[in-house]
Amino acid sequence: MPIISDIFSPSFPFKNAHFSTVYRPLFMKDTIDYQRKRITTWDNDFIDLDFSIIGSKTLVLLIHGLEGSSQSNYMITTSNYLNKIGIDTACMNLRGCSGEDNLLLETYHSGKTDDVRFIIQHLQDNYQYENIIIVGFSLGGNLTLKYLGEYHDIPSIVKGGIAVSVPIDLTSSQAELNKLKNKIYMNEFLRTMKLKLLQKAEKFPDFKLNKELLFKASKFRHLEKQYTVPVFGFKSSEDYWEKASAKPFIPEIKLPTLLINALDDTFLSKECYPIKEAKEVKNFHLLIPDYGGHVGFMTSFSNNENKWLEQRISIFIQEKIGIKI
Repeated sequence: MPIISDIFSPSFPFKNAHFSTVYRPLFMKDTIDYQRKRITTWDNDFIDLDFSIIGSKTLVLLIHGLEGSSQSNYMITTSNYLNKIGIDTACMNLRGCSGEDNLLLETYHSGKTDDVRFIIQHLQDNYQYENIIIVGFSLGGNLTLKYLGEYHDIPSIVKGGIAVSVPIDLTSSQAELNKLKNKIYMNEFLRTMKLKLLQKAEKFPDFKLNKELLFKASKFRHLEKQYTVPVFGFKSSEDYWEKASAKPFIPEIKLPTLLINALDDTFLSKECYPIKEAKEVKNFHLLIPDYGGHVGFMTSFSNNENKWLEQRISIFIQEKIGIKI
């Protein structure tokens, strides 16, 4: 029964889920010096990888969340921490998220694991690593879990994965995000996504975007109806949510994998805490701390103390995946 028990007891203000969620992106100012490599994809597009290399035989591939990038604080702090303990990192910027619009009309979505598969193969073919571990946050965590359960030809160089703050059931989690408690977050997501869709409409005249409906959009389904569903060939938003969710793929995971979902994460529904799967799937581990918010896990106002999440990632890599550091 691989349900991991671990006490996470932050100081008082960080026991508030919203405070913990917003503190990291707004007030954490960590920096890193990446080395960018642009990878040409099979469909004549590009994906930007941002490496932080210290000369390790192990590489952690980090995947950000919705509208994030390699510059998201959780990506930087995890990269820095892993570098300090002797592990290289590569931050995968999903299409259109690296600061430059990608070349195609298609960008990314919650279940688009073919890009993850392509990047893993690229890393295996072009670098000399002995081990690759995938660590994904939020949407990137959904991609991580889905990839590990969806494909049966995962290269042996991939040793396991870790996913943090993941809406593994998109049908119920999108309904949760539509609630008043998450209105500020939803508005921010929609703001950047609308700007990107306007940019796509200018670049691709055949892409018929209803700008009036776009400006009125207040839910993900409003954008999905105009973009995700028709562009990626789904029948409806409901079809997209069902096919892109990682939860159905968890029973197929064969490599050591950890999911960390805070109990107070306001983005997540009760369906996003797969206790049954953790009890039944040998290699799937689940950690549900009481606090943490959404990709927050802040302990205090001291930067030196805010390493709980990075430490949990490191411990799992060493103890469960079996990578010696």
